[in-house]
Order: sequence, then C-alpha cells, then structure tokens
Amino acid sequence: MTNKPAAALIMAAVYALHQDIWYWRQARPLVFGVLPIGLFYHAAYTLATAVILSLLVRMLWPADVDEGTGARE
Repeated sequence: MTNKPAAALIMAAVYALHQDIWYWRQARPLVFGVLPIGLFYHAAYTLATAVILSLLVRMLWPADVDEGTGARE
C-alpha cells in the first residue's frame, strides 16, 4: 500500500523549506568561521532532500518495474 497523499505533503514541505526567506539578505553569521549561513542552509537542505527523495522512491516505486517483464534483446 502506498501513501501518496503523505508523499505529496512531504514534497510540499520540502518545497516550502527551499524558500529560505529568513537568510535572504545577510551573510552573517558564518558557519565554521568561513561559510555564509545561506550557503550552509542550502548544503544541509540538499543533503536532507536527497535522503527524503530516496525514502519516497522506496515507498512509491512500482514493484512491477523491477521484475523485468519487458523483453528487450
């Protein structure tokens, strides 16, 4: 059983978090002393998105695609 409404809600949340309006016009504070906060946020966001999309693919990928039912030779 797939939970498509939950997946759509997760994707909407990921999209909303991508719009980082809170660090839009400032480069301070610096993370690790050199990395502007906006750049650090996007790096962390990218890692989180990769994990979330990996989980969504595992949850929603159709099982019959991996069975190799098509004959290509």
